[in-house]
Amino acid sequence: MTKEQYETIEPRNDIPAVIVSDKVIKSLIYVVRGHQVMMDSDLAALYQVETKVFNQAVKRNIMRFPDSFRFQLTDEEYKVLKSQIVTSNGKGGGGRRYLPYVFTEQGIAMLSAVLHSDIAIQVSIYIMTAFVEMRKFLVNNAVLFERISDVALKQSEYQKKTDERFEQVFDYIAEHEEVKQKIFFEGQIYDAFSLLVKLVGSAEKSIILIDNYVDVDTLNILAKKKRNVNVCIYTMRQTKLTSADVKNFNRQYSKLEVKYTGSFHDRFLIVDGGSAYHIGASLKDAGKKCFAINQMEDIQNIKEIVYRLK
Repeated sequence: MTKEQYETIEPRNDIPAVIVSDKVIKSLIYVVRGHQVMMDSDLAALYQVETKVFNQAVKRNIMRFPDSFRFQLTDEEYKVLKSQIVTSNGKGGGGRRYLPYVFTEQGIAMLSAVLHSDIAIQVSIYIMTAFVEMRKFLVNNAVLFERISDVALKQSEYQKKTDERFEQVFDYIAEHEEVKQKIFFEGQIYDAFSLLVKLVGSAEKSIILIDNYVDVDTLNILAKKKRNVNVCIYTMRQTKLTSADVKNFNRQYSKLEVKYTGSFHDRFLIVDGGSAYHIGASLKDAGKKCFAINQMEDIQNIKEIVYRLK
């Protein structure tokens, strides 16, 4: 044979010999891209040569090692492989200046022809035997692995559905949770508008608004109510809201009624006669300056407010 056909690489005495056993070899076999493979550094250690020398010998015979026999790991594959190595034997993958190559079963069989030494031949026999035994094990337990995989898949799907249900519940709670207290600072116009629209939209039957300063901007918020919800505004007679504004609103959203009162200084929003909110600013000015919205807890106070409107 010529030099390109095989290499005679003698083991170095200064490299510690690895005790070759079935258990050791099986611990060095990994699955990458669906193939059982071994790393170049592990093979070099078994052959008792430096990894650099080992790979140089392979490169001089590269035609014997197509991609199905030998391929280089990607950075992500190497990270995953190193984590497996740490998990299995508590040691890291070691520092390297380049990404390692791995050899499939066919590639390892070819190594015995390329690395023409007694140790290479003997080690290759051990390795091929280990590969065959592992392949038999996988074949004999294929049904079991399939069942385990099926159970894991079903558990994953169940967990996913459960998580989705929890998200739906939490979303529902978030959407329907009553606002107890909220403060808005100057400039938070859209945040304030969003909350007021949410409160108006929560009404199922009626809305009462007590606000001495109402105009068309107030109606823009009240327009977000449900279709059949009746609205009654109590305001002072010198309001900027005109009869034409009310008429235009009722053409599209009915039913809006405006009544007059001089008994209130603060603003109140009463929803369905039971939930009431004390609002620190007129609806039309919400967010222009710092103000707060507080839910009233005392039902008697709410009833007293409604009573004084009569």
